[in-house]
Amino acid sequence: MRQYMSVWRLPGAPLLLVVGVAARLGGGMVSLSLLLLLQQANGHYAQAALACSVYALTTAAASPVVGRLADRVGPAPVLLVTGVAYPCCLILLLVAGMNDLPLGVVLAAAALAGITFPPLTAAVRGTWNSLTAHDAEVRGTALAAETALFELVFVVGPLLVALCVALWQPAVALATAAAVTFVGTLVVARGQAIRSWRRAEEHTPARGLGPLRVPGFAALLVTALGVGFAFGGIGVAVPAYATAYVAEDPESVGGILLGVWGIGSAAAGVWFGSRPRPGARLRRLLVAVAGSLAILAAMPNALALGVALVIGGATIAPALTVQNSMVGLIVPRSMLNEAYTWLVTVSIGASAAGVAVAGLIVDRPGGVVWAFLLAGASVAAGALVAPTAFTHTGDRKPAAV
Repeated sequence: MRQYMSVWRLPGAPLLLVVGVAARLGGGMVSLSLLLLLQQANGHYAQAALACSVYALTTAAASPVVGRLADRVGPAPVLLVTGVAYPCCLILLLVAGMNDLPLGVVLAAAALAGITFPPLTAAVRGTWNSLTAHDAEVRGTALAAETALFELVFVVGPLLVALCVALWQPAVALATAAAVTFVGTLVVARGQAIRSWRRAEEHTPARGLGPLRVPGFAALLVTALGVGFAFGGIGVAVPAYATAYVAEDPESVGGILLGVWGIGSAAAGVWFGSRPRPGARLRRLLVAVAGSLAILAAMPNALALGVALVIGGATIAPALTVQNSMVGLIVPRSMLNEAYTWLVTVSIGASAAGVAVAGLIVDRPGGVVWAFLLAGASVAAGALVAPTAFTHTGDRKPAAV
């Protein structure tokens, strides 16, 4: 744990590690709670998945703009504004869903929520790169800790949704997501690490395509596209599996299954970050993720699916840690916030497509099996163009691309 203690002692690190993760729990609750809320209102996954897709796509479209703004004025003011606006838009979406308003109204509310989504992940990861600018090994450990703890969002978030659904209804879960995001984002924005942001000495404002022109960055975005599409599809396929194969309270079971998926990932991420000067082949890690998703199609019952999700989840955090570390090494500091928002944008946009496609597939006979197989295939496709190797080096470039 010596390496993790070196991260913990960085200025403002405890707040980034604890509150920075807690603040994003709301983001881990919104898609599932919205899916269940709208499915409960109209009885179909297709329209509910469409609303989730609109929410994700507008988040993806707005994120690079917000990220470039954060690179110019600093992440703190951007987080303060979006930290207030986003929860308000979620409440509007909640009212629209609860009152079964026309689909166009629901989609408009979902779009507003997506546009105002706080760029917490980009701000936190950019801050980690700034705090560890002169120590590549600590930077790798910090990003591994961030990735592993971020997996708790996908563990605790769905579990909180399942708890709210079991005790109350999906609307309570969506309201809880709004409250958690509001409080957490404002606390992080006022924290020492975020407020200490300063422009890099070599700061040159990004113009045009910005980090998209940096060699090697486009390949990382392709891998993020494959992973994002798969995760979006799994987010629909698992609840649909529970609906088809679980007789009692399938909504809660679906949330629990999605929650346990992150347990193996978080554990593997902690182990991966504790390795001295870790190095890994991103392509191999992505192939392992693809296999862990495709095997879900063969699971005969919910218990077996849960076990497979826990075991297969162990492949996720190491792959994402390498991916996130490479962004910090490839992209100049003056573009880091925008670069990380591009990674988030591509992931969310692909996830939206995965949600929409899976929503159409799972309503058909045998569709859940095909949704799992499609998820595995999308990650495998991204692996084909992944950088072939990665090691932590003292400079800001990957060892091989």
